[in-house]
Amino acid sequence: MKVLAIETAADPATLALWVGGALFVRRSLEGHSNSSTLLPMLSDCLRDAEIGLDDLDGIAFGQGPGSFTGLRVACGLALGLSAARATPLLGVGTLDAMACLTRSKRVLALLDARMGEVYAGFFVDGVRHGEIGVYSPENLPLPSQGGWLACGNGLNIPGVRERLAPFVDAWRPEIAPHAEGIARLAVARFAAGERADHPEASLLYVRDKVAKTLAEREAEGRNS
Repeated sequence: MKVLAIETAADPATLALWVGGALFVRRSLEGHSNSSTLLPMLSDCLRDAEIGLDDLDGIAFGQGPGSFTGLRVACGLALGLSAARATPLLGVGTLDAMACLTRSKRVLALLDARMGEVYAGFFVDGVRHGEIGVYSPENLPLPSQGGWLACGNGLNIPGVRERLAPFVDAWRPEIAPHAEGIARLAVARFAAGERADHPEASLLYVRDKVAKTLAEREAEGRNS
């Protein structure tokens, strides 16, 4: 199977091409916009794999949560490439893909959501348990037992590690949104015949704003 995966939920953007179990990966250059780097990255991967866009069996994109703009970039590019060649298309959860990269049984994936909050998801044997949510450190849900691996840059938010410490055996803050995880999960789903009918509707924004208002910041200042 040949699958293209695009992940732009966070910087740097990544692109992965899965060809029969082999992976060809590219990462965006620091200081360059995704719109200016994704197509050259795609060309490089296709050249290295010695295939063309017409050879793809599927295209997958990171559906979030993450950067609002980033999610739309990945979805838009994937949708355009898919529509031009009637290639099957899927959205794959960004936190699901992060959990996949750890290759662990019990995973808590945490991504910095800004404003002192984290996107969080629990995964057992690769299956998501419950809904993806956005939380302040003090409101972060806790597992019912120990033995978890926690991953993602959400671990760098003050207060997160302290809250999770009684339940976590391993810390992997370096695990980041990456197209490799998207590709690995998408291959199995495409093989099972899945595809997205309305990919834009599958984007996981989780919350509807990305910055605190001036009034909210002033209120925090008065209460601090």
